[in-house]
Amino acid sequence: MVELELLKAMLPEALMENFDAVRFEKTADRFDIWLDEKKTPPEGGRDAVSNGFDKYRSFRDFPIRGRASYIHARRRKWVDRDSGEVFSRELDSSEYGGTRLNAEFAAFLKGGD
Repeated sequence: MVELELLKAMLPEALMENFDAVRFEKTADRFDIWLDEKKTPPEGGRDAVSNGFDKYRSFRDFPIRGRASYIHARRRKWVDRDSGEVFSRELDSSEYGGTRLNAEFAAFLKGGD
């Protein structure tokens, strides 16, 4: 699909490695991109099963062709089968070198509020 390839080209590669683009909207004054964390089991030896998603968090990105652009991302929740603990994976924002992530988006990737 051409639209998905275009989104992949616009967003940082490392971001697209961890999230799937699930929706895109274009209006007269803005672009909105919705991302869901991929269903890739967490590393580190935890036996976990996916347990849905957190709420979408929205972040303003750089304007594109005169329109505001927003990324709406949600992280996956996991349940540790051994302990029953519900957790979300922390994504290291340092891997997004060469990009200008704002502090709010970097905290989201690290699992903070």
